[in-house]
Amino acid sequence: MPKNLVIVESPTKSKTLERFLGKDYVVIASGGHLRDLPRERIGVDIDGGFIPQYEAIPGKEKIIAELKRQAKAADMVFLASDPDREGEAIAWHIAKLLGLGVDHVGRVRFNEITKKAVLDGISHPSKIDIDKVDAQQARRVLDRLVGYLVSPFLWKTLYKGLSAGRVQSVALRLIVEREREIISFVPEEYWYLYSDLKDGGATFRVKAVKLDGEALKIGDAESAKAHSDALAKQTYIVSKIQKKNLKKSPPPPFITSSMQLAAARQFSFPAIKTMRIAQKLYEGIPLGSEGQSGLITYMRTDSIRVADEAKKAVAAFIVREFGEDHLKIRSYKSGKMSQDAHEAIRPTDVFRTPDSIKLYLDKDQLRLYTLIWRRFVASMMADAIYKQIKVVVEAGPYELAATERKLTFEGFLKLAATRKTNGDENTEELVELPRLETGLPLSLVGQESTQHFTKPPARFNEGTLIREMERNGVGRPSTYAQIITTITKRKYVAKEKGKLTPTPLGFKVFELLEKLFPGLFEVDFTAKMETDLDKVEEGNLDWIELLRSFYSEFEPMLGKANEKRAQIKKELEQKTEYICEKCGAPMVIKWGRYGRFLACSNFPECKNTKPIDEKGELMPEIKVDRTCPKCGKPLIVKHDRRGRRFLACSGYPECKYTEPLDTGFKCPRDGCDGRLVEKYSRKGKVFFACSNYPKCDFASWDPPIAGKCPSCGQETMFLVVRKKNTVRKCAHCGYTEPVEEPSHVDE
Repeated sequence: MPKNLVIVESPTKSKTLERFLGKDYVVIASGGHLRDLPRERIGVDIDGGFIPQYEAIPGKEKIIAELKRQAKAADMVFLASDPDREGEAIAWHIAKLLGLGVDHVGRVRFNEITKKAVLDGISHPSKIDIDKVDAQQARRVLDRLVGYLVSPFLWKTLYKGLSAGRVQSVALRLIVEREREIISFVPEEYWYLYSDLKDGGATFRVKAVKLDGEALKIGDAESAKAHSDALAKQTYIVSKIQKKNLKKSPPPPFITSSMQLAAARQFSFPAIKTMRIAQKLYEGIPLGSEGQSGLITYMRTDSIRVADEAKKAVAAFIVREFGEDHLKIRSYKSGKMSQDAHEAIRPTDVFRTPDSIKLYLDKDQLRLYTLIWRRFVASMMADAIYKQIKVVVEAGPYELAATERKLTFEGFLKLAATRKTNGDENTEELVELPRLETGLPLSLVGQESTQHFTKPPARFNEGTLIREMERNGVGRPSTYAQIITTITKRKYVAKEKGKLTPTPLGFKVFELLEKLFPGLFEVDFTAKMETDLDKVEEGNLDWIELLRSFYSEFEPMLGKANEKRAQIKKELEQKTEYICEKCGAPMVIKWGRYGRFLACSNFPECKNTKPIDEKGELMPEIKVDRTCPKCGKPLIVKHDRRGRRFLACSGYPECKYTEPLDTGFKCPRDGCDGRLVEKYSRKGKVFFACSNYPKCDFASWDPPIAGKCPSCGQETMFLVVRKKNTVRKCAHCGYTEPVEEPSHVDE
C-alpha cells in the first residue's frame, strides 16, 4: 500500500499528479466539496452564534468511504485542492470528515500543475489556513441567511422558485439600473463640420474644432448651416504643425475578469464556458509523448503579478523570436481591490507555443490558450511607436485640425491578436496629410456637415458586467461566472444578441428588494462586505462578529418585509379593462410561476385565468380552417400560461379537445403523410415534429420555410440561423442556399 495519499478536486488533476509523483503516492479526486450546509433547511444555528451545521453531501458516501480507507493506511495525507478560499475550505472539510490530525495532514497548493511546481509543493506542505476557511464559512453563511430568508418572501409574494442571492441581486441591480438609464435617455443632437482643403497638390480634410478659442459645439441644422456658410467665406492658413512620437504599451497579462471579457469579445464565449475551458487547461491536457501537463497558471485571480522565473523565460523567448529590441520586461502592480493571492494567468511554459500543441487541443481550448499565451508574451514586449503629425488651420475666428498617425515600430503589436487601422484603438479620426509648412495658404475645395446624436449607455454583456462588478468590488474571481449563470437561469435576465436585458420578472424582483431591503443590495454595501471578508482572510476580523453585525441590520428589514407581504401582494395586482366572461368581475394581472397572467379578481370563488403577452395584452384566440374532431365546432389558436401556442376547441369548457399547432408544412420524410406541428421541450424551447409520432420520429429545431428544394424538389425546407449567415436547408438532400432576411413560419 502506498505510504502517501494525495487528495485533489478533479479526476483530470489526479491523472496529471499521478504521473509526476510516481509509485509512492496514490492520488484520488474528491469531486469538489464532500460536506456542506443541508439543502432542506437553513442549516445555521443563528441563536447559537451562527454556527453552520454541515452534513455529508448526499451521493458522496462511496468516495468518503474510499478516502477514509486510504487515509487510514497512509503515513501522510496531502490535501491538494485549488489554492483559493473555496479550495482551502474543501481541504478543511476533508480533514474533518477523515478525522485527520495535524501531524498526519499537509496542505499543498499549486499555482500551476507542472512537475517542478508539484514536486516543490509536496516537498514543502503547510497547514490549512484557518483564516481562509473562516472567510469562506462567513461567505457561505451570509449567502445562506439571505438566500433562505429572503427567497421565501419572494415565493409568497410572487411565486415559488425565485431566489434573492446576496451578490446575484446586486448584479441584477447593475443590469436594471443600466436599463433604466437607457429607457430614460433623451438623445441630444450635435453636428460636425469638415472642410476639404488643397495646398496646390493633394487634398485633405480638416475638422472645425474651435471658435474664438473655445470648443465649437453645434446643436442643430440651422447652426450648422450658419457656421458652414461662415467658413466658406474665410481664408485658410496653416497656423501650426506639431510632430511627436507616441508610445503604446501592451495591456498586462490576464486576470479572471479580463480573460472572460476578451473571450466574450473575440469568441462570444459565456463566462461559464471560458472558466470551464480554463479549468481544463490548468488541470492538465495530454500532450502525446510529453504526457499530461497543466498549460496555464491558476485561472481564478485578480492579480497581474508575474513570477521572476516566468519573466526570465519569456525574455529568452522574445529575444530568440523577435530580437532584443522587442523586449521590455515590466513589473505590473495590481489594484487596491486585488487580493493578490496568485499570479496573473499565463502559460506554464512560454516555449510551448500554440502551434506546437494545437494537435492536442480542441478548437475552443486552442483559442483560449492562444489568447492567454499571446497576451502574456505581448505584455513583456516593447512599446509600439507611432509618428504623429497634427496640423492646425486657421480660418478667421475658426480653428480646424487634422491628425496623421503612422506606425514606425511594431513592438508588441507584432504579436497582438488584433490590430485596428494604423494600430490605433481610439475613435479619433485620422487622415493622410500632404507635406505642409506653417503659414501656407490653402484653398477650400469642399465642405460637409454631418448630423449625430448622443447614444444611451450600452447594455452589459457578460464580459462588461464582470468588469463593472470587479470595478465596484462586487463578487470575486471565483464567483463571477456563477453569478451570471444564476440570474440568467432564474429568468431575471435575458440574453438578446449577447446583451443582458432585465426581464419583467427581473424588474419586479429588483423593485421589491430595493423597496423592502434598503441598503442590503446596494453596490457599496456589498463591496464593503467583500472587503470585510478579505479582512477575515487576513486574520484582522472575526468571522462570527462579521455575521452578528450583518444580522443586526438584516433581521429588522426582514421582519418589516414579512409584515407588509399581504399588502404588497395586493399592490402587485394590476387592474385591467378586461371583464371575466364567467362571473362578470374585473380581471387583474397577477404573477405566477411562468410570469404574468390575467386572473379573475373574484378568486378563489372564480378561478378563470388567461395568458397575456409582455405588454399585458390578452393573447388573441385565432380561428383556423378546421373543426374539432370531437364536437364539430371551430378550432382556435390558444396560449397557455407560458405563452406556448396550441389548437383547442372553441367549445371549451364543454369540449376540452386540444392538439399541437399545425404549421401548414408537410413532413419531409419519404413515404410519410404527416404534417409538421409545434411542440415544446422540457425547457420550453419550441421544435417542429411530425404529427404521426411515434410512427414517424422526424423532428427539427429549425422552423420550416416556404419554397421547394431546387435540388430534389422536396416541398418543405428549413430556416437555419447561423452566427455568420442564415440559409434555407433541405432536410432530404442537404441542399442549402443563403437567405438575406429570415422569415420564420410563425411570423
